Amino acid sequence: MSILIDKNTRLLVQNITGKEGLFHTQQMVAYGTNVVSGVTPGKGGEWVLDGKIPVFDSVKVAAEATGANTSVIFVPARFAADALFEAADAGIPLLICITEGIPVQDMMLVRNYLDQKGIRLVGPNCPGILTPGEAKVGIIPGDIAIPGNVGIVSRSGTLTYEVLYALKISNMGVSTCLGIGGDPINGTNFLDALALFEEDPRTDMVVLIGEIGGTDEEKAAEFIADQMTKPVVGFIAGRTAPPGKRMGHAGAIVEGGSGLAIDKIKALQSAGVKVASHPEEIPFLLKS
Repeated sequence: MSILIDKNTRLLVQNITGKEGLFHTQQMVAYGTNVVSGVTPGKGGEWVLDGKIPVFDSVKVAAEATGANTSVIFVPARFAADALFEAADAGIPLLICITEGIPVQDMMLVRNYLDQKGIRLVGPNCPGILTPGEAKVGIIPGDIAIPGNVGIVSRSGTLTYEVLYALKISNMGVSTCLGIGGDPINGTNFLDALALFEEDPRTDMVVLIGEIGGTDEEKAAEFIADQMTKPVVGFIAGRTAPPGKRMGHAGAIVEGGSGLAIDKIKALQSAGVKVASHPEEIPFLLKS
């Protein structure tokens, strides 16, 4: 078992002929992900990766022809909302948007539309999902994690990689790593991911990687206290961030005294979560 993606995932890549899309498609295929098709308007009929993957003009035609059930979006920010709408209209049930810099107003419209259709979104501005040994969708390096029983959900891309590698060198494996992104308006959140891990029989422990800004970590702490039976270890980035300054993600900003790291840490600790002071401490806390 795993959450969201596995060896049976049939992946479609939007903007597969772009520089980023093609490079990461190569990486995903090399890892063993079942990439069945790509979409670039105007490039329909072409093939990429030495004739292995067909390119279509639209998501609808690609999905009908290849049975794709997941789409990863590498479309530039100004066109990304349209790409998400197109994938939703084609009936793709899982969308993973890597694109950074999508306007908040665009994402508000997209999120409302996807919610109405019951379509799950991961991202935008996220590294994607990795189920070690089975599939990777996005840009998480496949060689920094091994299969195991630790579930990871993270707002931070770079910290995700650090934690995955710290677990690997401690000989601790991962069931699924889910990068949810740090934009103000996104899809799958901490509560969604925690619920999925709670129900996943292959996940025995969970790592939650948060950061300053917003109240998502506090809400996650309430969920953990009320509904989680599995142990959770946390890490909060941005402890020394100055108020009013955005740190990395668009959502990582402390405003009006809210979104402080210390408040998130206290909330998690009150819920029984062991909070690491640095990423390398996480394997030790999981073992203890």
